[in-house]
Amino acid sequence: MKQYFSLFDFSQKVNYKTEILAGLTVAMTMIPESLSFAILAGFPPLVGLYAAFIMGLVTAVFGGRPGLISGGAGATVIVLIALMKSYGLDYVFAVVALAGVIQIVIGLFKLGKFIRLVPQPVMYGFVNGLAVVIFMSQLEQFKTVINGESVWLSGNPLYVMLALVTLTIGIVLGFPKISKAVPASLVAIMVVFALVLGFGIQTKTVADIASVSGGFPPFHIPNIPLNLETLQLILPYGLIMACVGLTEGLLTLNLVDEITATKGNSNRECVAQGSANILNGFFFGMGGCPMIAQTLVNLSAGSRARLSGIVAALTILCIVLFGAPVIEKLPMAALTGVMFMVSIGTFEWMSFRIINKMPKQDIFVGVTVAIITIVLHNLALAVLIGVIISALVFAWESAKRIRAKKYIDEKGVKHYEIYGPLFFGSTATFAEKFDVLNDPDEIVIDFKESKIADMSAIDAVNKITERYAKAGKKVYLRHLSEDCRQLLQNAEGIIEVNIIEDPTYKVVSN
Repeated sequence: MKQYFSLFDFSQKVNYKTEILAGLTVAMTMIPESLSFAILAGFPPLVGLYAAFIMGLVTAVFGGRPGLISGGAGATVIVLIALMKSYGLDYVFAVVALAGVIQIVIGLFKLGKFIRLVPQPVMYGFVNGLAVVIFMSQLEQFKTVINGESVWLSGNPLYVMLALVTLTIGIVLGFPKISKAVPASLVAIMVVFALVLGFGIQTKTVADIASVSGGFPPFHIPNIPLNLETLQLILPYGLIMACVGLTEGLLTLNLVDEITATKGNSNRECVAQGSANILNGFFFGMGGCPMIAQTLVNLSAGSRARLSGIVAALTILCIVLFGAPVIEKLPMAALTGVMFMVSIGTFEWMSFRIINKMPKQDIFVGVTVAIITIVLHNLALAVLIGVIISALVFAWESAKRIRAKKYIDEKGVKHYEIYGPLFFGSTATFAEKFDVLNDPDEIVIDFKESKIADMSAIDAVNKITERYAKAGKKVYLRHLSEDCRQLLQNAEGIIEVNIIEDPTYKVVSN
């Protein structure tokens, strides 16, 4: 448990100016997104900001790695929309708290390590699809509501919006050539903000989305019946929200690991996310998970420590308490331009350069994951399907690799040395290796370079031994590991075991 309470690495050099400015930049980009997701789900707008503050602060302090930004993310909020419409806000808070408990359990049992099973093509598809989703989501800022209907901007409002977005992108691209002392995205936001205020330019602002003024997150116990029926209702939502949050969170953690060339702690991140969601459930927050777009904004601003996340969370709280009148005048064009640049930076352009060198099945997996991410906006489902396809491809390729070396020793005993894993995909090929009718009376099947992996493999071995038994011949199974031997309980009388040369296999822990 020591790792969960070792909060800060005091040996790490921290650039306080960079961290504080990065935190301010993250807060500016997180506020409109959290508000938008809250309104989309039918929540009060402040519920989104409270989630951004609580998730951001708790995970910045206790999370699995520095640089990771959490908030009221759309991936988890989408899970709650149907529940909100049917049962109301108290049930939503109960689900958020339950999801937090599930995430803590996953972290304590160290199940976060299984994020390693996500292949690189899935990561490429996930990141590229996400970049497109971020880009497309910003196109909503080019719409306005007229007579209750959402319509595209036109005329002067459209030209002003385009000009301000273009100016923002230009500053983000050009300012680093002048100075890297201040994050270019924050400079762009401030310059466009000053321009709009100074010249009285009429354009869409944060206030057009929702009001951001309020008080400190109030303590609130969800008002729901405490019975089995309620648990049966909220448990599926809690499980889905927990899994979606952890999937997106741990993939984001992996992405930050790659960008910063450092190693995060996935299990600690699970515990931190769960703790933050429990607090959300009791302090009027809609819950959330790590936010990839804001994390990339944070990293591109130069942050590498926990301080920027803490600053971002406290900035959001201060804005809710004191700074709403100013922030509500912030032009959405500036924030949209920053997010466009985040989208471009998120996309793995390198994947185009290496696509001709990748196996066809990996290309298919990457494209499939990207399409599912773009079309369904369901990151967890996209990754799950990608992992399943990759696993099936791996199983098919592994099934083709099982082979047998055959020879007869000086005693007239025929040996079959099996190479490759014996599992459901390779059992048919395995059975074809044996010549029951023409083999001598004693047979040795050597699994030193193989492993019995599942029930299909057990059945295949049992069928082979039965075929030889019916022909009046004796079979020895050699070099089986202890776990393989336990699987073959009915064959103990004819097994020669050497458990030292074929140990039990486990997934390495953090």
